[in-house]
Amino acid sequence: MPEASRYARALAWLLPQSLLGRLSVVMVAGVLLTQLVGNLIWGAQLRKDAEVEARIASQHIAHSAAGTVRFFLSLPVNYRPILIQQFREMGGTRFFVNVNRAPLAIAAIEPLALAGTVVDNVGATLKADLPQLAHYQVALAWPEQLTVSDSGSKIADLPASWVQHILLAQPNPAPILVIQAELEPGNWLYLAALMPNPYFLDSGNPLSRDRVLLQGLSLAAVLLLSILVVRWTTRPLAALSDAAEAFGKGENTPDLPETGSREFVKTARAFSAMRERIQRYLEDRERLFVSISHDLRTPITRLKLRTELLDDDDLRNEFHDDLDELDMMVKGALQCVKDSDIHENATEVRLDALLQRIVRGTQLGGHQVRFTECGLSVTAKPLALKRAIGNLLDNALYYGKTAEISAHREAGHVAIRIRDHGPGVPEDAFGSLFQPYVRLEHGRDQNADGMGLGLGIARSIVQAHGGELTLQNHPDGGLVATISLPAQ
Repeated sequence: MPEASRYARALAWLLPQSLLGRLSVVMVAGVLLTQLVGNLIWGAQLRKDAEVEARIASQHIAHSAAGTVRFFLSLPVNYRPILIQQFREMGGTRFFVNVNRAPLAIAAIEPLALAGTVVDNVGATLKADLPQLAHYQVALAWPEQLTVSDSGSKIADLPASWVQHILLAQPNPAPILVIQAELEPGNWLYLAALMPNPYFLDSGNPLSRDRVLLQGLSLAAVLLLSILVVRWTTRPLAALSDAAEAFGKGENTPDLPETGSREFVKTARAFSAMRERIQRYLEDRERLFVSISHDLRTPITRLKLRTELLDDDDLRNEFHDDLDELDMMVKGALQCVKDSDIHENATEVRLDALLQRIVRGTQLGGHQVRFTECGLSVTAKPLALKRAIGNLLDNALYYGKTAEISAHREAGHVAIRIRDHGPGVPEDAFGSLFQPYVRLEHGRDQNADGMGLGLGIARSIVQAHGGELTLQNHPDGGLVATISLPAQ
């Protein structure tokens, strides 16, 4: 299990995070794997066919060479040069022919499977056709350095008319089959010829330049079409994701287009219906909540007036305390709705200008706030963001007397930090700080008029912007509130 989970984590790290990226990677990997397997199978079949063709062609040319050797064996020695000269003046025959005093050293081509097959088959056929032949040599060589006579002459030194119909040296040289057979001591017949397919070495190579170019073009076309199809398929999902994110932030977005595949059309309709239901629920909840909170204030006021008619002072004071607490809860509920449901459009907000306005306001009240400019901007609702930062800064000044505010760009987001120099928060209390009406003991002592709603309102505003609000104690004392917002 740990091994499997490690592989799963590695795969998740290697794969892109977007659906478009993952589908593209899967499509590209599938096409590449298919091409690789297909090329391996095709290459194996191609090499097999090329080997059969080379074997048959080498046997054919070896029979022709054996016939030529028999013919020269039947000629008197002094007739052989005359006949060779006639061959050359005629423009050549199947072979380029020469007679040397000893076998020439031939620079054979690099060892290849097809080359070895040709050389072995030619040698075996010559031995079968000419059992009386004592000595012979067979090799494949490139024409550039091929020696043709014991005087050291090479192919390039010969008149073009002698070899132009026999050998290929320009512009794309072809390998030449060289057969040297001893007619009698001191006389070696030299035969040079092309294979029936001059470029037979390339026929068994699945990675020749032309084939690689064709495979590359076809692969590029398939990959391009695959990526276009994947992008066309996933584009509606991206639109759905953007609409859901915008709706979660309270932004007004147009209805999703009901186009594309049947599944997406059904999803778009379901999303639009869900958004309308949620919007109606939120509006009904807001109206109901405001109405109830507002209506409660009238009976509370009447109860306060009737409490004044009580003769018992202690009882009257207890009633007053209970009614004051109830009145504070109603006011807090109204404030919570007001502060966390600010209707405005998101725009680009320059943090330096926004934070400076907040800091100037607190400094006019006699508070000490240190601010460091950052030059950053975020996309947010200005009034809502100002309300969230203001709540946190007010808390910092209530409990810490002095505060520091700064903003920094971090990985994928912008962090706004407000630090106070107060007593901090016990570690076991962090889990309940964002709950409504929850206040710590030192908070009740220093801010008796508070209702414990500021942190909850601030977090709701930040989360509506797609961010997060976190609290932690500073190592040097005090509390640090961090607002993380998506970077532009």
